[in-house]
Amino acid sequence: MFTMFRTTACVILFPICAFLLFSPTLSFAARPTTIQKIKARGVLLWGSDAEGGAPYVFPDPKDPSRLVGFELDIAEAVARKLGVRAQLVQTAWDSLIPALERGDYDMAMNGLEIIPEREKRVLFSRPYYYYTLQLMVRKDERTINGIKDLQGRTVGTLAGAVAHDMLKKIDGVDIRSYSAAWPYEDLALGRLDAVFLDMPITVYYGKPDQRLKYAGPPEGGGFYGIALRKDEDGLKNVIDSVIEDLLRSGELKRMYEAWGLWNESQEKLLEQSPSPDAGQRFRIASNDASLFAFFPLLLKGAAMTILLSVVSMALALALGLLLAFARLYGPRPFRPVSTAYIEIYRGTPLLIQLFILYYGLPNIGITLSPFAAAIIGLGMNYAAYEAEVYRGGIEAVPRGQMEAALSLGMHRSLAFRRIIFPQAFRISLPSVTNDFISLLKDSSIVSVIAMVELTKTYGILAATTLRYFELGLVAAILYFCMSYPLSILARRLEKRLKGQT
Repeated sequence: MFTMFRTTACVILFPICAFLLFSPTLSFAARPTTIQKIKARGVLLWGSDAEGGAPYVFPDPKDPSRLVGFELDIAEAVARKLGVRAQLVQTAWDSLIPALERGDYDMAMNGLEIIPEREKRVLFSRPYYYYTLQLMVRKDERTINGIKDLQGRTVGTLAGAVAHDMLKKIDGVDIRSYSAAWPYEDLALGRLDAVFLDMPITVYYGKPDQRLKYAGPPEGGGFYGIALRKDEDGLKNVIDSVIEDLLRSGELKRMYEAWGLWNESQEKLLEQSPSPDAGQRFRIASNDASLFAFFPLLLKGAAMTILLSVVSMALALALGLLLAFARLYGPRPFRPVSTAYIEIYRGTPLLIQLFILYYGLPNIGITLSPFAAAIIGLGMNYAAYEAEVYRGGIEAVPRGQMEAALSLGMHRSLAFRRIIFPQAFRISLPSVTNDFISLLKDSSIVSVIAMVELTKTYGILAATTLRYFELGLVAAILYFCMSYPLSILARRLEKRLKGQT
């Protein structure tokens, strides 16, 4: 009996023990550490946003195929310590931490301020740079001498950064959020009253511009750190030792001097346990804040989305109708022109069209506000699609309808207005409605020209609080609430046009 029991136990327990031993999720065997994985692949993957610009990491102007920047120098120093090479994984700045947590790379480094909201999600290395924030204005500006003078002003900054949080604390500031260093050009053109950003960005982009100047001394202060996943203590120790060696040997100072970034504030890096002050003093919200606290800002962004969509669609419908008429009934010179317009706008990305309108036109003396550029860009782009929708609707009406109307003595214009157009409108309505819903969502693209609509508002709040999931659900629900009633209205209108109750 005992022998049978022992045999049965072995049969049952052996597979269980084997599963526990070799399972990738439950294994008690030694699993390779991140450092071992890095050495095995021969590459240290680090996340950064090269689009964000100099001097962090960016394409070399002399050879765009290679990257340069002071953070690249640090990443390569860490890679040398590990005996591997460094490889950048391009990631949007406000997505660096979520992508790190997802396992897309081993570490993230791109001017990430060490603030409590981020420390709850990731592990930070020893600080490698002490940053301050600098306000810039136009050369002829006399009334702005510091952030205390920004009430009622329009100020550009980086979404989700400490500078953005500081501006939120000042009443009456119209904040324009950017994802790169473009605000300095907007400042010079008069679209902004001031720009408030980290000193490394200011030194590289703002200071060389002879049209601009510093407004007052640097503000605030805090530390940049390399972000790691919470369980990466081993990799953190390696990175900390590299930064310590660079600092003690003077190599870090030489790196920063080469980029014009060394100043007396960097002596704070010698402290063993630096305490970031800017991140503690300036915050718009923490992970503990109620989700309802973000509703006013999200609703404000949704209102801007609706305004942009309605006005842009009105322009698209009117211009699209003119293009369709010109292509179908216009004089001979107008037909190829309207066809060319349609093909060019449908064949090029909306993003490039917006860049040309907002950043390209100032080169020929035409400066548009962000709102005007957004309306014109969306409207002119969607006009090309609406023109084809109208043309398809008009051509779907049997030719006999027009012939019958003319035989009854109607003029061609009257026949079109009373007979052809109502039928064409009913045929085109589903496509027009679909385009309106698409435009409602495509309006998020205008955030690249400093328009703060719903998606941009979500990005700013999520980058600041790291609550991507909850805030993302709220933003998605708001988009649905904006688009679904339009679908219901369109279906009712279709039924009415068909003579249904």
